[in-house]
This record gives sequence, structure tokens and C-alpha cells, in this order.
Amino acid sequence: MAEAARKFEEETPLYREAPANIEAEQALLGAILVNNDAYYIVHDYLKPEHFFEPIHREIFSKASTMIRMGKIATPVTLKTFLPANDRVGDMTMAQYIARLAAEATTIINTNDYGRAVYDMALRRSLIRIGEDMVNAAFEAPVDAEPKEQIEEAEKALFSLAETGRYDGGFQSFEDAMALAIEMAGAAKDRDGGLSGISTGIRELDRRLGGLQHSDLIILAGRPAMGKTSLATNIAFNIAGAYEPAEQADGSFKAANGGVVGFFSLEMSAEQLATRIISEQSEVSSSKIRRGSITDAEYSKLVACTEMMQKAPLYIDQTGGISIAQLAARARRLKRQRGLDVMVIDYVQLMQGSSKTSGNRVQEITEITTGLKALAKELHVPIIALSQLSRQVENRDDKRPQLSDLRESGSIEQDADVVMFVYREEYYLQAKEPKLGTDEHLKWQQEMNDARGKAEVIIAKQRHGPTGAAQLAFQAEFTRFTDLAEESHLPERYE
Repeated sequence: MAEAARKFEEETPLYREAPANIEAEQALLGAILVNNDAYYIVHDYLKPEHFFEPIHREIFSKASTMIRMGKIATPVTLKTFLPANDRVGDMTMAQYIARLAAEATTIINTNDYGRAVYDMALRRSLIRIGEDMVNAAFEAPVDAEPKEQIEEAEKALFSLAETGRYDGGFQSFEDAMALAIEMAGAAKDRDGGLSGISTGIRELDRRLGGLQHSDLIILAGRPAMGKTSLATNIAFNIAGAYEPAEQADGSFKAANGGVVGFFSLEMSAEQLATRIISEQSEVSSSKIRRGSITDAEYSKLVACTEMMQKAPLYIDQTGGISIAQLAARARRLKRQRGLDVMVIDYVQLMQGSSKTSGNRVQEITEITTGLKALAKELHVPIIALSQLSRQVENRDDKRPQLSDLRESGSIEQDADVVMFVYREEYYLQAKEPKLGTDEHLKWQQEMNDARGKAEVIIAKQRHGPTGAAQLAFQAEFTRFTDLAEESHLPERYE
């Protein structure tokens, strides 16, 4: 036993070293110094911070800068920009970079070297996350909830899984321009020529340019205006149009449409599905609920659901969910199935953290700020539904305004787009005058003009003009569609 223990002690190192592949780092740098074209094989994913050895970070950083400027990076040109007095073992800096280039034989394996360096960096990041989790668990104060630590760890892991590095820090204008050009090219190739994701409603797309990535879009309205109906229409239009396109790295990205995550805090998944089925099959949702559909209508429903069931629309029906829980579930959905658009019905049913409980204004502020940050983190548009205050009902003109947003000015402040759903028909129905009077004739004319029509008022838009999109609304099927060209209402908000 003693001999076995002694042997174990001899074979076990006193400490574990961080994972690194110094030889791969040297081979990659040598390949780049011999042929600068090797840099472009790895520059999309490899950054200086991925190198374990500090001097290798410095060499890669300086060589990258020179190559991007159109200069040639060789041991001769590079040594001027590196500290001459630094030594690597028994060699000077100039001798070391000359040795790197001399021992490089080919650039054929450059990508393999780059991936090896990158993978070691990811493993070191995983170790850091694990150490942070352990330290936080040991040092957590009494009032800290464990679920908050889980959410923080999940956020860090999601960031690592998505980008291979932590978000934050500065981005060069060169990289930002490249992304802008890529977006313009994608818009040119996408159906409808939109820079964002099509809502499936032409008039809305015309005004918004589609749903833009990283935008927080507030869709608000008084009860019975149809905001949930519009949200479900848009959600299914996007999911139904989903066309995956394989990327160079083997992953898939939406060429058209997208994967939709729908957080339904008010209705159950079954109720939401019934609405969507009614909309798509043109069978009244009230008839579906009452069970008064005919055999022909039932066959129509079955045929429609068979076509619809492959749409990547995922529903979370948890009521009273917190912003932290919602963020964790959204990250998980994106990691496991993909995520292109999020819908939340609705903001006032969400909860903030325990720190803001009891102060509803602060709680809503925390929620909207968190939703905007989540939209940027996941790089997806988030459509969040919101209630309006009752002061709308006290005005003669009941079209909503930004000041009607309920409980917090932060909703208006944090949102990139604020849209209101308004149906004149709903209010006219409640004001029917006595039959046979002149007022009734006038009311009848107004009802005929307003019947089956709705306005989506774009009251705020960071990237474009405000205005009102005139849509058709079929209450029986809870469906919003484009109006016929000749039926457009006059513009009131241009």
C-alpha cells in the first residue's frame, strides 16, 4: 500500500497547468510570417487574446495590423515594432521570430493550427467560468439566491458558446463596416429586399424594413384592440416562412423567416395555438372553442395543422416569469434550436428582481432595460406587448400616444420601435345612436368606412419615419392582413 501511494505521488504533478498548445501557436505564427495569406484563413475567428503565450499575442497582434494595412509582415519588417530588448529563452526577439519563420514548412495546415489555438483558449475560458462559479458559491452573501448564480453562469456559458469570447470591449470601425455591408448584401438577396426579418405583412415591412436585429419593439394597445392577434400573426408568418441556409462552418442560418420563441404569460399554449390555427384555416376561433364546427371544417383544421406543425415556433406559457428567467430560457433556446425572433405577451405580467419588488415603476424599468440588453446579446428582434393606461378612454380621439404607455417612461426610452394597434370600429360600436335619426345614418356611414380595418401607428422608430400602417382585420379569425390597394385609408401621421 505504501509503495502504491509513493508511486502515485511521484506520478501526480504538484499542480495542473492551464491547457495550451505552444507548438501550434509557433507553427501558426511561422506560417503567417512566411506567407501573409495564411492570416486570412484564421482572421475571422482568431484574436490575439486566444494565444496563451504573451509574446505570441504581441507578434500576432502586430502582424495582423500590418497585414490589414496592406504591408508585408516578415521577420525583417516586424522586428521594428517589437521590443528589441525582450528575450525568449536565450534568443533575442528578432532571433525568435526569425526561428518561427525558418521552421514553418507550409500554410496548408494553417486552419488546423488556428483551431487548435482557438480550442485551447475556449478550454481556458471554461476553467475561468468554473472557478468563478466555485468562488461565487463559497463567497455568496446570505441574501444571495443560488438561482441568480445559475443565471449568471448560464449567461457566461452562452456567450462562450456563441462567440468563443466574452462580449464587451471596443469593435473596430472596419469590422462594423464589414457587418453593415454584409447586412446590405443579405437584404438584397432576401425575399422582399428587406434589411430585417419580414413580418409577412407588406405594409408593416414597407415602413419598418422588416424586424431589425437587436431591436426592442414595443407593441401596445388597449384591451380588445388585437395586439396579441397581431403578435401571433407576425410570429407564425415568420416561423412559417423559415428557410435554413447552411453556413461555411456547417451551422444553419435563416435565409428567410426564422425560428420564433413566444413567451405567452397570459394565454396557455393551447389557446395560442387555437388562435393561430383559426387564422390559418379561416375557421372561427369561437366555433373551435364551442365545438360547433362541421365535419368539413374539422377536416380543414386537420389538414392545416399537418402543414403548420413543422413551423419552428416554440411557446413558453410560464406565467409571472422574471426577466432573468426569461433571458436564461431564451439563451437555452438559441443554443439548442436556434432563435431569430422573440415575442413576449406581455410586459406588465413579467416580474423584476427581488431588489425592485414593491416599486412597480422601477420593476418595469428593470424589465425593459433587460429586454433591450437581451436583444443585443442574442442579436435578435424582441417584440414585447404592453398595456396602455385608461386615459386613452377619456379623450375624444382615442388613438394612443407615447404618453399613454403604462407605468413607466422607460418603455418609450428603451424601445427602438413603439407601435400602437388601434381599431376605430371597436369604439364606434359602443356609440350607436338611436335608430332612425340623422345621427344614426352618419354613424352607419362611419361604421361602413371603419369595418374590418385597423391602424398600426408607428409612434417611434429609431431607424426610420413614424406613421400609420393601414391594415385589414378579420375579427372572426383574429387575423391582420394587408388592405387591398384601393382600400387604403388616408394618411394621418406622415
